[in-house]
Amino acid sequence: MKEDIFKTAPVPKAVATMALPTVLSMLVTIFYNMADTFFVGQTGDANQVAAVSLTTPVFLLLMAVGNIFGIGGSSLISRLLGQGQKEKIKTVSSFCMYGGIIAGVIMMAGFLFGMNPILNAIGCSKNTKEFAESYLSCIAYGSVFVVLSTAFGNVVRAEGAAKLSMAGMMLGTVVNIVLDPIMILTLHMGVFGAALATIIGNICSVIFYIVYFLRGKTILSISPKYFSVRQGVFTGVCSIGLPASINNVLMSVSNIIMNNFLSFYGDEQVAAMGVAMKANMLVILLQIGLGTGIQPLIGYNYGSGDHKRLKKIMKFGMLCNVIFGVCITIIYFIFSKEIIHMFIDNGTVIGYGIDMLRAIMLAGPFIGILFVFNFTFQAMGKAVPSLILSLSRQGLVFFPVLVISNHLFGLDGIVYSQPIADFVSIFMALGMFLRINRKMKETAPKTA
Repeated sequence: MKEDIFKTAPVPKAVATMALPTVLSMLVTIFYNMADTFFVGQTGDANQVAAVSLTTPVFLLLMAVGNIFGIGGSSLISRLLGQGQKEKIKTVSSFCMYGGIIAGVIMMAGFLFGMNPILNAIGCSKNTKEFAESYLSCIAYGSVFVVLSTAFGNVVRAEGAAKLSMAGMMLGTVVNIVLDPIMILTLHMGVFGAALATIIGNICSVIFYIVYFLRGKTILSISPKYFSVRQGVFTGVCSIGLPASINNVLMSVSNIIMNNFLSFYGDEQVAAMGVAMKANMLVILLQIGLGTGIQPLIGYNYGSGDHKRLKKIMKFGMLCNVIFGVCITIIYFIFSKEIIHMFIDNGTVIGYGIDMLRAIMLAGPFIGILFVFNFTFQAMGKAVPSLILSLSRQGLVFFPVLVISNHLFGLDGIVYSQPIADFVSIFMALGMFLRINRKMKETAPKTA
């Protein structure tokens, strides 16, 4: 591990070294998330497309559990690096490994034994329920691998191995994309084939990371002898991992609630929003990717007390996200019809999808600022601001806006509820950081 990237490298170089591999892996992940919808859409069956859209929030729950150990572990590891506590890092990484296995088994049992209530809760109609059950059943059996692949990708990045983290994520994604057309279209397995390809891809990622750990060329460890929940390991991981997880959970819950609201208007509206949300993942995940990439840099410099470098990294990260957000938003507005048509050849779905995509993208130029703030709070170990922000964008702000907008404006109100919540959350994040920044200035050592 080269600590100069954390301490002395120019900020643009440090951000590029850590964030570019993450952004690239997110780009491939976006294609992976779009692949299921795209190839299922080639069947021409709007019900199968709707089923994938309906079950996506449930799949995100598994990623949320993985983020408890991934983002929570990454935050703690990067701060421990800054403090020079390298031996304790082995305990943290081992805890993330075995904690992830236990959590994955619990999630699998919950999905399998609670299948019918889950299908009813996510808004399945009689036309989509059978397809959704087929997809979700397969995902359930692979729960452990989804949790571990999500966790490992973040934990490995925490020690500066951003390229290796990217390789592991890309391996699973490429496997999934290659298998999707074979299983969905050639073997005519439909949505079940899409789910099976996803699980096989995650298994490949987990195997890749385990081989990396076992080779011993890392300060991380997955040896059971290092496993412990003591010495602040459990609380250190979970105090940051849980708010990050809640953010993913609320993304799932908000999608489920939105789909329930949309289901009153018809399955085609559900399918259209599902396609629009998939397309919107390009700007969201890439901007999250940059925030995730700079998180270890921020955590290290916060742990070492270099607050000046920390803020330089934040500002540069925000600038990059705003530039990207503006560019992709312009492209989406110009080519919205072509983008929606890529996923499904259904005139009604395309018509709704164009308006939905343009509405969601209104916050596109600025939403990256929110993600940099949130990952900064996580990297600094600021659990309460991270929790508040996680609860707001997809929960405390979004839910009231959704209900009121639907009541006042119907379908249009539902469509515009997310960008409204995004803008409110950005200003909340700014206010919380300004307060934290004042405290950092007050506690900073005085210079003569």
